[in-house]
Amino acid sequence: MNLLFRLAEVLAALMGLFVLLVILAQVVGRFLGFVVPSALELAGYATAGLIFLGLAPTLRAGGHIRVGLLLERLPPGPRRAVEAGALLLGLGAGLFAAYHAWAKVAESYRYGDLAPGLLPLPLWLPQSFLALGLSVFALALGEALWKLARGAR
Repeated sequence: MNLLFRLAEVLAALMGLFVLLVILAQVVGRFLGFVVPSALELAGYATAGLIFLGLAPTLRAGGHIRVGLLLERLPPGPRRAVEAGALLLGLGAGLFAAYHAWAKVAESYRYGDLAPGLLPLPLWLPQSFLALGLSVFALALGEALWKLARGAR
């Protein structure tokens, strides 16, 4: 499972690098007199991929915003219950979102949807990064809930 989370982290980093390269190409292109077609769209798709693929590694690293002030003031029993409830809600929402994201990927693939810009990119490609990120995030939430149930903090 660590390999899957590491893969999501590497893919997110590659998306960030891709955004940098597309923007750099656009800046250099303007200076030299050429335009990179659909640069803004590509950077937007990669940014969405970066964000969603980075959800699970960020959760595992403890980087998501939490209500630590509230949790630290609770006794251990209620604290575990509040954390478990939050993880259960998050897991439910994550699974719901992942399911519908994959359904959208399948629909875009089935109908052959293309990006509306100059570059006719099949939409299922960038959508699949979003769906993959949501799926791995739901898995990370499930892992955190499992660890909490087994007594880990």
